[in-house]
Amino acid sequence: MSDSEANELYRRNQLLAALPTEEYQRLLPHLEVVCLSHRQILHEINELIEYVYFPTQALVSMVSLMEDGATIEVGIVGKDGMVGLPVCWGGNSATTQAFVQIPGSAIRIAADRFKAEFERHEAFYHLILLYTQALFTQVVQTAACNRRHTIEQRLARWLLSVEDRVDAEQLLLTQEFIAQMLGIRRSGVTVAATALQQAGMIRYSRGKIAIVDRQLLQSTACECYKVVKNEFHRLICLTHDVA
Repeated sequence: MSDSEANELYRRNQLLAALPTEEYQRLLPHLEVVCLSHRQILHEINELIEYVYFPTQALVSMVSLMEDGATIEVGIVGKDGMVGLPVCWGGNSATTQAFVQIPGSAIRIAADRFKAEFERHEAFYHLILLYTQALFTQVVQTAACNRRHTIEQRLARWLLSVEDRVDAEQLLLTQEFIAQMLGIRRSGVTVAATALQQAGMIRYSRGKIAIVDRQLLQSTACECYKVVKNEFHRLICLTHDVA
């Protein structure tokens, strides 16, 4: 991969793209392009985080694991962010598991190097704090959404959120997997997905989902989708525009 190709790939991640040129150039020698595979675990619960990841094509789920083996997604990270925030806070481990939901490329940096750059450079420090606020909004809104909104609304919100974070015309997602992420029964996903498909919002077949009417799907999704999207835009995208 040439330097120009690598640079273009790095800049697909919105956090890296939002960095001022000087800060970005300082970070560049420490960045490495990796290909993340489906279901690859990036960090386990309560284990030392060795690398911080900036997805460019891949999508990563942060999930909470229950004692009975059940899982529920508490956040997703794609080209909008990074995986490994506890490194910034000094804890160096997390109470969630991070695994690859949709495979693809990402940029990684050793955790100790990332922390050093985070503590040393003001612009980088400020950007990561803004991202922390945006991600916190996503986690909080997800908790409220799971409690208050219908399965159909939640599925519409989740599909829109996933598509926002990856560059793909089709999403390779099974109903069983979606049920695990939303913390509901598979039958509930089947009913909701069928309703969305019959209404012409999505096309679903053999584990492949395509959004065919985004505007209509947005009108079906709960307000949580716009709350999170607007906050990411306010905190990260506007920062990128200024930079």
